[in-house]
Amino acid sequence: MWTYDKVLEYPVRIRETNTELAKNIISQYGGPDGELAASLRYLSQKFGMPDQKAKAILNDIGTEEWGP
Repeated sequence: MWTYDKVLEYPVRIRETNTELAKNIISQYGGPDGELAASLRYLSQKFGMPDQKAKAILNDIGTEEWGP
């Protein structure tokens, strides 16, 4: 469905850590409104769809949300 190359767009240099910013960023990925939650909602909703096309669309969206 997609290919993933683990290459950064530009070099990253971390000079100092910021735990508050890290908490905010990680909550967007793993929190109730994050990417993982959205992915799981799409993937669980596909089981209630009446036709195969709707199931396939929700499956595609859910796996894209889940992907890197």
